[in-house]
Amino acid sequence: MERQQQQVAPVAEEQLDIEDSMKHCFENLIVIDVGANLTNKKYSRDLDSVVQRARDAGVQKLMVHGTSVKSSKEALRLSRIYPDIIYSTAGIHPHDSKSIVEEPSTWFDFEHIAQAQECVAIGPCGLDYQRDFSEPDVQKQIFAKQLHLAIHLKKPLLIHERSAQHDVLEILDKFENLPPVIIRGFMGTAEEALKYLDRRFYISLTGYLCKDKSDTGVRRLLDNGTLPLDRLLVETDAPFMYPNTRASKLPQHVKSGITERSLLYLHRYCTFQRNEPCSLPAIVEMIAAFMKKTPDEVALATAFNALKLFGLS
Repeated sequence: MERQQQQVAPVAEEQLDIEDSMKHCFENLIVIDVGANLTNKKYSRDLDSVVQRARDAGVQKLMVHGTSVKSSKEALRLSRIYPDIIYSTAGIHPHDSKSIVEEPSTWFDFEHIAQAQECVAIGPCGLDYQRDFSEPDVQKQIFAKQLHLAIHLKKPLLIHERSAQHDVLEILDKFENLPPVIIRGFMGTAEEALKYLDRRFYISLTGYLCKDKSDTGVRRLLDNGTLPLDRLLVETDAPFMYPNTRASKLPQHVKSGITERSLLYLHRYCTFQRNEPCSLPAIVEMIAAFMKKTPDEVALATAFNALKLFGLS
C-alpha cells in the first residue's frame, strides 16, 4: 500500500505540471475587434459559433459595421441579440453612396438607426477612388451628410479612404467640432499616416500587414515607431483581410511572435474565403512583433482605446 502511494505522488505532480503548462498555453489576450462584417451572408448559417469562437479566442467585444442602410439595420439587430458583446455602427460606404441619391427617403431610416444606443459610431464612410461604384461627387455628398450626422449625435467617425486622402482631409477640414476620427483598415503609406496622426486621428489596422510588401507602408509605420499605441486600434474586417501568417515576405521574427494558440484558431477556423474575428489575437501578436512590444502591451492599449472611444460597457 505504501509503495502504491509513493508511485501515485510523482504521477500527481506530473499531472499538475501538465495542467500548469496547458494553463499557460491557453492564456488569452484580451482584445476588441473594432471592425467585423458579421452581417455578411457567409455567416448566415453559423453566426453563434463564430461569435463563441471569437470569445474563446479572447475577443471580448465586436463592432459590427453597417455599410448601407440595410446592413446598418442588420448590425443593430445583431447588437440586440448579443448584448454587451456586439456593438453596431451605421454607415454608408462610399461604394453604396449612390443608393441614397437614388432613394432619398432611405436617409431617414438611416438617421433613425444611427440614433440607437447600441450604435456606437458613424461609418464606415468616406471616399474610395480605387473603384467607381459611385461617382466621386456622389461619394462626397453622402460623406458630408454623415459628417453632419456624427457631429449632431456626438458619435465617433469611422473613415474609409482609398486613394483619396487629399479630398478626405479637405472635406474634414471644413467641419468644426468633429468627434473622434478613426481611419479604419488603413492601407496607405507611412507619410499618409503621419497626416492623419498630426490631426490626432486614430488608425485601425487589419491583417493587411501580411500583404504589405512596400518599404513605405504599414510595416514601416510599425517598425519605426511612427504609430503610437494611444492612436492604435485593431480589427479583422472579417470575412475579408485574412492574415496570411505563411506569407513569404513576412519577417521570421514576426512569424515567431505568433503563439500556437492564435495559430490554432487562425488555421482551423479562418480561410482566405472567410476570415473570422477569432483571428484577431494573431494580428495583435504580429503588430506587437513589428513594434518590438509585447502582445499584452498592444492588446491592453488597443482595448483601452476602443473602450474609451466608443463607450463600450
